[in-house]
Amino acid sequence: MAKDTWRLVTRGPDGELVIRDFDSAEGILRMHLQVGADDCSTDLDLRGAPVFRSLIGPMPEGRNVVRYETPEVFEALTKEWAAPKAPRRRGRKAQQQATLPDATDG
Repeated sequence: MAKDTWRLVTRGPDGELVIRDFDSAEGILRMHLQVGADDCSTDLDLRGAPVFRSLIGPMPEGRNVVRYETPEVFEALTKEWAAPKAPRRRGRKAQQQATLPDATDG
C-alpha cells in the first residue's frame, strides 16, 4: 500500500507538539533541504523516500503515513517511550474484602 500522508512533527513556541500533514513530500521539501533518499528502511514503501537535513526520518506511522521529526521531538518521544512504566495497580484489597465472608453472616 502506498503512503499517502507525509507528516512533520515539530515543537511549537509553547513546547507543544505541532503536527503538519501533507499530501506529498513536496510540502516538507518547501521547508527543508533534501540531502538524500532512504535506501535501507525495513518498510519497503519508504525506500526512495527523501531524507531531509535537520529531520529524523522517514519513519512509518501506521499503514499510510510517512513521519519526520525534529531531533528534539525524536529525543523527547524516545525517552518517553523508553521510560519504565509504573506497574498497573489492581484493587487487590478491594477484591479480597469483597470475597471475604462478613462476620455477621455466621
